[in-house]
Amino acid sequence: MGRIKTKLIKRISLKLFKQHKEEFKPDFEENKQLVESLADVPSKKIRNVIAGYVTRLVKQKHE
Repeated sequence: MGRIKTKLIKRISLKLFKQHKEEFKPDFEENKQLVESLADVPSKKIRNVIAGYVTRLVKQKHE
């Protein structure tokens, strides 16, 4: 079983994903930099969780 994502993480991730679908790639490192430039995230850990969730969404979309 994986970790549960909070409403905050899901809300921010889905908003970014809907607005910038074409910019996000299935690569976590690229998405991490994109999240940092697109959103004002208070901590590194939250940025990484958001980037990971967006990466998961991108991979699900491509399947």
